[in-house]
Amino acid sequence: MSGIVVLISGRGSNLRSIVEAGLPVAAVIANQADAAGLTFARGRGVPTEVLEHRAFDSREAFDEALAAVVDRHAPRLVALAGFMRVLTAPFVVRYAGRLMNIHPSLLPAFPGLHTHTAALAAGVKVHGATVHFVTPELDRGPIVIQAAVPVLPGDDADRLAARVLAQEHVIYPRAIEWFLAGRLAVSGGTVTVTGRREAQLVFAPAVAA
Repeated sequence: MSGIVVLISGRGSNLRSIVEAGLPVAAVIANQADAAGLTFARGRGVPTEVLEHRAFDSREAFDEALAAVVDRHAPRLVALAGFMRVLTAPFVVRYAGRLMNIHPSLLPAFPGLHTHTAALAAGVKVHGATVHFVTPELDRGPIVIQAAVPVLPGDDADRLAARVLAQEHVIYPRAIEWFLAGRLAVSGGTVTVTGRREAQLVFAPAVAA
């Protein structure tokens, strides 16, 4: 096994942060042919593939085909980077311990979609992003690293999302570096970093986006 396979659906901003961190991306796979992240990857000489989920009759059939494409690249890690599909349990189990995702909230708060709107509606004072290992239970896998950002007066979902996204670009490459270096250990649902020098919780400065 070597490198990372990154799964995307759209602009690929987290993909960009991974590539620009110098991490070994073996391939980028998108479920949307017009995903902007594909253009970025091709411009950097990263192999790309498109597997349209609409071409399949079921979620299970798509995930089986997706696994076949992923396996051709024999990755050490599969990284979800804005991949807007809920993966089936067999797919998740197939890559157990080497399937990672970044989610735009401080899990376990606000799983699923529309996290920034939900955070504002809840009146929280701190929001953020989480890198976690993927398990069959949506957004409930062991947490690798989180970044916290303040919710500022006058924030709307877009302003808050921009502030969170900037931190996603910091913590996702860091989590992947830890994984590739063999520094992550999971016990009882808790992730620790061996020989840790860096914090697993990053606090962003209280500046407006």
